[in-house]
Amino acid sequence: MPALVLLGAQWGDEGKGKATDLLGGSVDYVVRFQGGNNAGHTVVVGDQKYALHLLPSGILSPGCTPVIGNGVVVDPAVLFSELNGLNERGVDTSKLLISGNAHLITPYHTTIDKVTERFLGKRKIGTTGRGIGPAYADKINRVGIRVQDLFDESILEQKVEAALDFKNQVLAKLYNRRAIAVGEVVEELLGFADRLRPYVADTSLILNNAIDEGKVVLFEGGQGTLLDVDHGTYPFVTSSNPTSGGACTGAGVGPTKISRVIGILKAYTTRVGAGPFPTELFDDDGEALRRIGGERGVTTGRDRRCGWFDAVIARYATRVNGLTDFFLTKLDVLTGWEQIPVCVAYEIDGKRVEDLPYSQTDFHHAKPIYEYLPGWSEDITKAKTFDDLPKNAQDYVKALEEMSGAPISAIGVGPGRDETIEINSFL
Repeated sequence: MPALVLLGAQWGDEGKGKATDLLGGSVDYVVRFQGGNNAGHTVVVGDQKYALHLLPSGILSPGCTPVIGNGVVVDPAVLFSELNGLNERGVDTSKLLISGNAHLITPYHTTIDKVTERFLGKRKIGTTGRGIGPAYADKINRVGIRVQDLFDESILEQKVEAALDFKNQVLAKLYNRRAIAVGEVVEELLGFADRLRPYVADTSLILNNAIDEGKVVLFEGGQGTLLDVDHGTYPFVTSSNPTSGGACTGAGVGPTKISRVIGILKAYTTRVGAGPFPTELFDDDGEALRRIGGERGVTTGRDRRCGWFDAVIARYATRVNGLTDFFLTKLDVLTGWEQIPVCVAYEIDGKRVEDLPYSQTDFHHAKPIYEYLPGWSEDITKAKTFDDLPKNAQDYVKALEEMSGAPISAIGVGPGRDETIEINSFL
């Protein structure tokens, strides 16, 4: 049985929650392997809509074990707020597992995140202000706090003191902010220890054993390929690796265990925050995509920037992730356009470029080159098979598949759990 990676093939918000939920009934484990509560998945089950930020989408599937891997940064206050919300709605969250090696987001991380963004002014990155970047920075600087540290008060106090020794200097002397007391942070973090303890496990061992036993493990990326800290539109990126390689380091599973890599593509393109976006629309079409698609960030509440489908970044996602399949979402949003532009290449300094430029300057100045495909007006939300789609919708899907470099194995035709056309099984 396979171990699958499921990730965003654009700038995030592609509909990974819907894809994960589609597989949930057949999957034994769903693993978040990077990011924190800066991600957001919307899952619709029947007439119930769930907005998940930190928890794996598989937590909504009975029989599935949700896992937060070592590559995730965890804000314990957000974690328990989200768990409480699901429990109040009758969702069983008792099977959740959390890696003891995952790093914690502390109160000083969120403080530093917010004051730094304000300090940058026009040069700001567009972070969510939730402390994600500073937590990852501490991890790399080897002054981070891990989940397991909550269970040894002496170690926790030493680590918090070491982290704040420098940060308080910065807060006071650079940002004119009050220094943060070590004891206050330690006390707040220790307050989560007893409740957190039952969830904590050696998740790498558990997942490797599960794969060896033939169980199905799904690794779920939190953001999109173009937000990867190494392979995205740096510096307008997240602070971790939501690409397929990140699944291995963020969950403690070797690459030879991965059998399939599924990229989630929206039938058009969106992004949240600052950074280049060649196909972005500033006209009525952009506003229509935003309104019809409900393009508002699940976590941030910010309106998403909207544009036409970009085949260049889809091909790039195929290459850097080794994608074996695509799940195309929100095809129904495009219903009603007489013709639909698709970006097939860029014009940079008067030259046609068909691959994503590695230069930040070139990408910033890239102008989309469009091909125009005929649209459709028929309602497709009731379609159950590919043949149920209007011919122009079928042709649109086939064209995107050919341009993107991997087969489209499933299509989302509506927000509901059952509004999906499965062409080829992922399992």
